[in-house]
Amino acid sequence: MSMDPTRIPSLEASNSAPLLKRNSVDVGWDYGVIVDPSNKDRLQCLLCGNQYTGGVSRMKRHIAQIRGDVASCTKATKEDILKCKKAIDDNAAKKKNKKKAAMEIREEVNVVGEESEGDEIENVAVGSKKRPYVLGPMDRYTNINPDSSDTSGFKKTRQPNISDAIWKEKSHKVSQYLARWVYEVGIPFHAINNDSFKRFVEAVGQFGPGYQPPSQYQLREPLLKEEVERTKTFLKKQEEEWALTGCSIMTDAWTDRKRRSIMNLCVNCKQGTCFLSSKEDSEESHTGVYIFEYVDKFIEDIGAQNVVQVVTDNASNNMAAADLLKIKRPNIFWTSCGTHTINLMLEGIGKQSKFKATIDKAKAFTIFVYAHHNTLAMMRKYTKKRDIVRLGVTRFATSFLTLQSLMEKKQELRAMFSSNAWGESKWAKSPKGKVAYATVMSQAFWNGVTLCLKVFGPLVMVLRLVDGDRKPSMGFVYGELTKAKEEIKAAYKQVETNYRPILDVIDEKAKGRLDSALHLTAYFLNPFYFFNNSIIQDDPIIMDGVLTCVEAFFPDNVNVQDEVINRELLKYKNKEGGFGRPLATMGCATNNESYDPVGWWSNYGNHTPNLKRMATRILSLTSSSSGCERNWSTFEGIHTKKRNRLDATRLNNLVYVQFNAKLINNKRKGKDVLRTKEVTNAQGWLVEGGDEEVDPVSGLTWEVIGEAMGADEVLQPRRTTRNIGVRELHEEDFMSEDDTEEEVDEDFEYMGTSTLKA
Repeated sequence: MSMDPTRIPSLEASNSAPLLKRNSVDVGWDYGVIVDPSNKDRLQCLLCGNQYTGGVSRMKRHIAQIRGDVASCTKATKEDILKCKKAIDDNAAKKKNKKKAAMEIREEVNVVGEESEGDEIENVAVGSKKRPYVLGPMDRYTNINPDSSDTSGFKKTRQPNISDAIWKEKSHKVSQYLARWVYEVGIPFHAINNDSFKRFVEAVGQFGPGYQPPSQYQLREPLLKEEVERTKTFLKKQEEEWALTGCSIMTDAWTDRKRRSIMNLCVNCKQGTCFLSSKEDSEESHTGVYIFEYVDKFIEDIGAQNVVQVVTDNASNNMAAADLLKIKRPNIFWTSCGTHTINLMLEGIGKQSKFKATIDKAKAFTIFVYAHHNTLAMMRKYTKKRDIVRLGVTRFATSFLTLQSLMEKKQELRAMFSSNAWGESKWAKSPKGKVAYATVMSQAFWNGVTLCLKVFGPLVMVLRLVDGDRKPSMGFVYGELTKAKEEIKAAYKQVETNYRPILDVIDEKAKGRLDSALHLTAYFLNPFYFFNNSIIQDDPIIMDGVLTCVEAFFPDNVNVQDEVINRELLKYKNKEGGFGRPLATMGCATNNESYDPVGWWSNYGNHTPNLKRMATRILSLTSSSSGCERNWSTFEGIHTKKRNRLDATRLNNLVYVQFNAKLINNKRKGKDVLRTKEVTNAQGWLVEGGDEEVDPVSGLTWEVIGEAMGADEVLQPRRTTRNIGVRELHEEDFMSEDDTEEEVDEDFEYMGTSTLKA
């Protein structure tokens, strides 16, 4: 939040020079500017005009009036003080948590083992026969002398005689060796933050000098197999959850760089999604029978009593497999992927003329900005290095996120196109430049963007729900989709002629996909919806779905079906027993992060044990197979051009370890499922023709491939081919909206000229 410019006093100086501040989102830069570019730590307060050395951290303490090493600002308001105090406290808490997490990781590592602890090896390193004298963490505070006559090996603690300069120099040399390896091999920079790497560093430190890294063979074979077994051990908790609350099988197919057809299978439960297996069989067609046999085998392995549903996309071969499964296992449901279905809705709505026109104008604008270095640099200057194109997991996700980004940066973009720099630019006089100027200045365009966000926003909320892993989504998807339709009606002020075409698309795509008996029963058994709208029980379609589920969950047992439908279900509908307690109503009143319908049934459903068991298993389900689809990014990361000779077994093992490590380490929790680092689905917003279909193996558009092979010569006139390469948002000039920007040493933002005043 920037400081109100009307409160900035006019500061006095001998000359009228432009003021500087670092390109940082730190709140301290709302109050301070760099006085001398050659001394970047000396800042001047924009409120009182005093100058201080010590950087932005000291400036925040000055504004927050924290006594100690800096005088308090006499002109800071209460709002300024609270804002800076909060920033200081948040930063301190962040550092404390980071330090605590690092210590916990180090404490997990023990390469010595209990059997090695004793007097006889006290002075012997693990990796050598005699412990050499090396610097360790405590050397900063004490002096250790292994050759001392004192059997403890320690002298009395005194003031450290190893200077910080020596400590930093040795640490820096170690970092240089690490950095050299990273640069030479091409390791991504973010890999340095991986917890397993930190454990490895700690283990090497505990081992001591002389550690020999494993051979390629050891990495490929014995160590990989050991890690697979270790991962299986960690996933035992998942298997216990399968038996307790049921699970979903998810499957999908993929073609690798060698055009091998690979089908993988994942299992989802309340604990998350784990990768189970992949199968490479390029010689077989993936018919309905083939998919059914593959899925059915794993149902046997997992236990048919543990599997509630199979989730796939709506492809015809998957639907054929669903019909076969229904014959053999009528009590297991086959449902369509919610993520795929919501994306179909959004794409269908986006093709309607009133939305397509706005999206096309926005694309033309971003393509123009990214096509020229001058316009791109100018845009990033005004947006503080924030890109206007946001990368999404699908083309539509990119469209929505980018429209949202444009709206957030509306004022900055208008300021850019109103600036002298733009007016003096050669692009301002070009036809496309004039169109870009007209677009960003057009109120009609921004009204169109607002309408797109109002219509797409509710559905995107549903998409985030079904595609995320914060909580099982089966119990929410039908209710939230109903809510989204009401919000779209409200956006059009209940004018049916305006909202009807949109709802028609939603209803058409949802039919047969998101209105199955399982979806309807989950909606009914979620007390958040039923207790807030008990009229649900009067809907014949919903209640018919509930009866169907009861029959499927308790097959060949009419007595249990009778107990559930004619007694237990009535207690729930009439809010009798535990369901009638005031706490039961309070426990499901709000659908927030802490709300758990499975936990609610555990508390209040004990008088209806059969219905409770059914509700627990249904409300623990996912409604999407996107967890399985996300696995392909793991496959692609492993199966690169350098590793395309991996056999299917080793590829399967590598994916098994890598994908499941994310689950074990809980790395995906809380992430925005629409965002990605892959630029593939953003090409239509970066280059002209970027939305053309691309062959995933060659990277060429199908149009180019068809023309190169002469496939279209008979059907259309010959025309010039064009290879549309994938444009990247390179690391050095792209900053994600999610990245936290620390202080930048050399990038400054000119704030204009100002007269300095004492």
